[in-house]
Amino acid sequence: MASEPQGGLTEYIQHHLHHNTVSLGDGAFMKIHLDSIVVAFVLGALFCLWFWLKARKATSGVPSKGQALVELIVEFVDTQVKDTFHGDRRTVTPLALSIFMWVAFLNAMDLLPLDAPSFGVKSVAGTEAMHHTFFRWVPTADINTTVGLALAVFFIVIAHGMKAKGALGFGKELMTAPFHAENPIVVAILVPFNFLLNVVEYLSKPVSLAMRLFGNMYGGELVFMLIAGLFAGWISFLPGVIFNTAWAIFHILIILLQAFIFMMLTIVYIATAREHH
Repeated sequence: MASEPQGGLTEYIQHHLHHNTVSLGDGAFMKIHLDSIVVAFVLGALFCLWFWLKARKATSGVPSKGQALVELIVEFVDTQVKDTFHGDRRTVTPLALSIFMWVAFLNAMDLLPLDAPSFGVKSVAGTEAMHHTFFRWVPTADINTTVGLALAVFFIVIAHGMKAKGALGFGKELMTAPFHAENPIVVAILVPFNFLLNVVEYLSKPVSLAMRLFGNMYGGELVFMLIAGLFAGWISFLPGVIFNTAWAIFHILIILLQAFIFMMLTIVYIATAREHH
């Protein structure tokens, strides 16, 4: 339950949207959102440790509940890859599994209490008292995190396209598709238009991935803040618990759905990049 917001609901929400930031030197342009990086790294390590331990203890006989859960997740992801990507899945399925589980873990942090302490790290402004700052638990509600994930997928897609068609074939496709012609003069005229359309198509993919995930998680976080701010007193304690619980239950669907969408779009983009026009 959130504490009574000081200065009104707007100030309460704005205050909670600040990141714990570390500057790379005095007056440096680049700042690191420490909370997003720490949470993302820890969750990624936990995911790898969990699956590694289950794989190490896996048996061919009757599986334990933990092994059965891991096998169910792996089989689910592999089925999605098999239905969408019709090439060698040995590298695509592990990538899709890592994306799905990592994004789901990152999104699930939205279910933790809102007013978590900052563990003594200064706020983004660097002027507030340490006990007045908060640790933002949801890395995917930070545009920097989603853009980083989307850019990683973007470069992976480019690499798959070059691997399937070769660097020259990939470059040729950028210049000659989707408009084709036999006349060399017409081909030369169409090159700028083809290149522009393909660049827009490729750049729209990371933008779409990043903004969709960020928008949904940021909006969900704002709803939690609104509920916490509107029901911040002892008199409204019970309604606040009820509304927060209802939204959290519904938000579980959003958490898993956004992870699934991010994974599926990644698979689709890779499959499209490997196809020849």
